[in-house]
Amino acid sequence: MALYRKLSRLLGLEEKLAHLESGKLAPGFSLKTYAGAQYQLSSLLEKGPVVLAFFKISCPVCQFTFPFLERMHERLAHKPASIIGISQDNARDTKDFCQQLGANFPVLLDDSDYSVSNAYGLTNVPTVFLVDPDGRIKLECMGFDKAVLEEIIAELESQVKLPAKPLFRPEEVIPAYKPG
Repeated sequence: MALYRKLSRLLGLEEKLAHLESGKLAPGFSLKTYAGAQYQLSSLLEKGPVVLAFFKISCPVCQFTFPFLERMHERLAHKPASIIGISQDNARDTKDFCQQLGANFPVLLDDSDYSVSNAYGLTNVPTVFLVDPDGRIKLECMGFDKAVLEEIIAELESQVKLPAKPLFRPEEVIPAYKPG
């Protein structure tokens, strides 16, 4: 069965895993940070586009992706756009993870029943969504996808009127894709 799955993936015959796709309305939510601050998707969208990055601290691909999300956050820090992490772990572990990786963007907790993760149809982490201010998903990626992350930052820069700047530095050796 594993060989069949590998061949199907290589040939592009594998079914896409079920998570919300571009064009769909992003489910609303209200979640707290590990420090207790409350965030609502509707309030974030009033300010501009929102990147939602679902993760689990034990996931090596999530650990690999986080510094690039922080780059996005730094680039957009004074613009009407939000980078938001959504952790599937408890507050203490999430706080430690964010401190270790130097993440300064808001990170919300979906640790009790994974209601938000389930509403977004997650099957793997990391899964990243770019949600337009109208509440529709503009782009999404599952795992680490260098091209889609570049698309996300380009779209954000366009929406907030920033000059385009690559997310990845020329001297960095970054794989095109890492499955979550």
